Amino acid sequence: IGREASIMARFKEVVVDCDVPSKMARFWSEVLDGYDILPYDDAEIARLAALGLTPDTDPSVMVVGPGTRICFHLRTGPRPERNRIHFDVAATDAVAEIARLKALGASFVRQGDGYTVLKDIEGNNFCVVSE
Repeated sequence: IGREASIMARFKEVVVDCDVPSKMARFWSEVLDGYDILPYDDAEIARLAALGLTPDTDPSVMVVGPGTRICFHLRTGPRPERNRIHFDVAATDAVAEIARLKALGASFVRQGDGYTVLKDIEGNNFCVVSE
């Protein structure tokens, strides 16, 4: 097709916006064969504690397995105003990839810390992150 694989995005994770990330992560880790909640090491538990959180109140719980990892992410707001599931794609050159995606019809939403939110051609949010 003539596309250079080095500049194209690849799935990093599927992000599920939810009300209680730890509960959703436990459910899906039981549903999916070979998937489990990413273990918390002492440093991560300390980081959460410094924020007044625990693994049960963690706003982003990762589930890993043989395929694409899944992030269960706390997201507030009325349901009609937010996606429940969105894709994160990783690119070695995020700036070039965002330009390519915009040329395909994606539109810019906002810049975050380490990621850029775009909308696809039907208005669904997705994120581009640097590899």
